[in-house]
Amino acid sequence: MTPGARLVQVDGLVKHFPGARALLGLGRARRPVRAVDGVSFAIESGQTLGLVGESGCGKSTVGRSILRLIEPDAGRVTLDGVEVLALGPRELRALRRRMQIVFQDPYGSLNPRMTVYQTLAEPLAIHRLAAGPEVERRVRSLLEEVGLDPAFARAYPHELSGGQRQRVGIARALSVEPQFLVLDEPVSALDVSVQAQVLNLLAELQRKRRLTYLFIAHDLAVVKHIADHVAVMYLGKIVERASAAALYGAPRHPYTTSLLSAVPVPDPTAQRQRIVLQGDVPSPAAPPPGCPFHPRCPHPKKNDRCRTEPPALREVAPGQLAACHFAEEPM
Repeated sequence: MTPGARLVQVDGLVKHFPGARALLGLGRARRPVRAVDGVSFAIESGQTLGLVGESGCGKSTVGRSILRLIEPDAGRVTLDGVEVLALGPRELRALRRRMQIVFQDPYGSLNPRMTVYQTLAEPLAIHRLAAGPEVERRVRSLLEEVGLDPAFARAYPHELSGGQRQRVGIARALSVEPQFLVLDEPVSALDVSVQAQVLNLLAELQRKRRLTYLFIAHDLAVVKHIADHVAVMYLGKIVERASAAALYGAPRHPYTTSLLSAVPVPDPTAQRQRIVLQGDVPSPAAPPPGCPFHPRCPHPKKNDRCRTEPPALREVAPGQLAACHFAEEPM
């Protein structure tokens, strides 16, 4: 693929989950949970889009819906021009070689009854990529590529540290030679020192293999070190999208500004005001009318328009989109 060409295109992605009573068949159905409510973005080949927001905003549902680990209700997803949501089971299985996921929990995502060798050999067998002595060579090469001694091939997940398990998860995703990886909070369960090692590994693998990433996280400090572009989610919607430089340098949505104010700065002399949001995140089953962020918004010009009129995600600066009626005005 030509560098700079769009590899992944997501348009109007929607995923609603039925209410608890509807699931249990108990009386009147509750309102559906609007986990993802019209999300759109694109990722260029070889680049990283960071998808950030608080827990429960729908980030992981977006990643799983793109890969069809969860079936979306509406929208369009294309991978290198292929309509992902239109594929039948056989075609989708073949496409899975080109798109893989690394999960948040490196222990829960590995089969405790399988050795590392079996874990890495399984996708090679499923996609018929290697057989016989070639499997052992490929497994050894994968372990070395993610910074593990090939002797770990004989180990079980419980014998590995969290960082080692996550490296095995990355090796498993790489085993089928994908183009696109969904990285679902890949370092949030790891110690800070190990986080840096895994982030450096992911960056090196991206350069070496020309990989394209959707990096899902709640920590803007982590995303800053790996993302080319950033999309901020709130209650199932993207409220701001921009290049990493623009978003970190001049955020245009008050939610983004609030998140950035919580990022620690390694400078004891730095003077910065911390913005503390009031109240809890509203339920995605009953989002507030108007701007979904208005009940917690600290913007001084917040008014009745914010409470009644949903803001459109619009371009407020070159290449920078924000869903706020006052995005052009400073906080």
